[in-house]
Amino acid sequence: MIAQSVAEVIKRHVKLTVEGIDRMYLNVYVPGLQYEHGIIRFFRDHRGQPLPSAALMSPMTRAFVAALEGFVAQHGIPLVQFEKGQRKDTVMAEHLRRFRCEEGVVFVGKAQENTPVFRTERRRSPTTGRPYPWIVRRSAMVNCYYIYAVDRDFGPFFLKFCSYFPFNGKLCLNGHEYAKRQLAQEGIAFEALDNGILKCAQPKRLQKICDALSAAKIDALLRKWLKLLPHPFTAVDRQAGYRYDISILQAEFSTTQVLDRPVHGRVFFEQVIRENLDLGRPEEIKLIFNRRAPRNARSRFCTRIVTQDVTPSLNVYYKNSRIKQYHKENRALRTETTINNTYDFGVGKRLHNLPELREIGFAANRRLIEVERLSHDCILSEDTLQAISRPVAAGRQRASGLRFTDQRTHALLHALILFRQLAQGFRAADLRQHLAALSGNDQAQIPQGAVTYQLRRLRLHGLIERNPSSFRYRVTNFGFRVALFFTRTYNRLLRPGLAEALPELRAIAAPLQRAFNALAMQIDAAIKHAHLANLTHLHQVSSVKQG
Repeated sequence: MIAQSVAEVIKRHVKLTVEGIDRMYLNVYVPGLQYEHGIIRFFRDHRGQPLPSAALMSPMTRAFVAALEGFVAQHGIPLVQFEKGQRKDTVMAEHLRRFRCEEGVVFVGKAQENTPVFRTERRRSPTTGRPYPWIVRRSAMVNCYYIYAVDRDFGPFFLKFCSYFPFNGKLCLNGHEYAKRQLAQEGIAFEALDNGILKCAQPKRLQKICDALSAAKIDALLRKWLKLLPHPFTAVDRQAGYRYDISILQAEFSTTQVLDRPVHGRVFFEQVIRENLDLGRPEEIKLIFNRRAPRNARSRFCTRIVTQDVTPSLNVYYKNSRIKQYHKENRALRTETTINNTYDFGVGKRLHNLPELREIGFAANRRLIEVERLSHDCILSEDTLQAISRPVAAGRQRASGLRFTDQRTHALLHALILFRQLAQGFRAADLRQHLAALSGNDQAQIPQGAVTYQLRRLRLHGLIERNPSSFRYRVTNFGFRVALFFTRTYNRLLRPGLAEALPELRAIAAPLQRAFNALAMQIDAAIKHAHLANLTHLHQVSSVKQG
């Protein structure tokens, strides 16, 4: 039997759930060499050059390129010139199939890219008029070297270096490849999924391995390979503090839920897409990311359904970040939060902020899955529906019922949906603000007494409860389900259904209206036939009596 609800799919048909860091794209840089005055201090104070200029950078560039290409030639490493538009991952996959070592450099790629660099600009003194060199930031087309390698602990990764001063780099790794390597080293049987794990003999140990991928281990990976590869800075430079550091450019946090049968994944995803097209709205984003959603012209809030071949994916955007959900290889449900700018969440970019980003990413995944589960499974019984619609009393306190078609009721329930996943709950002022926005009125037009009554009304019906020793309230699970049932049934079924069914509301007959018209014609025909049959029967009875 095929499961029909999201909760049933998650509860009964998910065989393995793993939370882990997926791809990470890191910036590798020397902190003191990222601005003009730092460059001047490097050459003037550290290296003792009285006039810092680009002429001092060129010998360093030539020495680094010569050392790198000499290293490639000495070890017989393939040197590949990337073509324009060529996918570097595809080239890596081809070379990796022929690579037989447990660890080492697979190949080195070379490409020209537009990169920020520092150049010398001639300026004149405003007092003496004499020219002098000045360091400025510019962009230029320079050679970049991609070192694709395999690490014993991390698996495939690449380290990219700009060949021009200050030799900034990029480090790209994959947390799932790290997990596979650790499982293999510990002798734990597993079956790999493309960029994931399909089966594992020890699921709890797998999750611990994923949780153990820390900033310290990533930093150790970089230090290890900087020692093995030619370094652009001398030992004296590094001892003076000019050492590479790491910041986060992009981090993906994934939740993989492996299913027992592909059909359950398709059912799940069809229901999710249909029910959650509004997840990109600012109020929904606020719940998923637990952050205030700014409303300005540059803010980007949207939901996109992208179909590749026959596999759809749900994409929800917040500023520079994205949550993507898709059916991976017809075997697993993958939910990924990709953070492209850590400042979107008030977190610094340095690698030591990884634990905080991890919490943000995985919490967003969990909230999205929970919203999807609750939004689909909001069925109410007949008794519950009647109890909500009737007045309620508790001691001396009384409140009216929540009538299904009352617009004020729907405004209250919409507010509950917004407040559902606020960790600290909501206040009366928050409800007043949302009621004003949803009803199109000013907050001053809603008396405080009216808000107090609505809070009591919701509380007596069990839709909200007050946090102990505070003036905050939280939405109960029952309240969230009621809010979803009322609002979605009204907005997605009753209101559009009546608009299609009633002939005076639509100039063009919709399919539902045509069906109702056909049904009405059949009913009229049946009534007419019954009426004629009744007249015939009466006529026959009258004739018998007269005879």
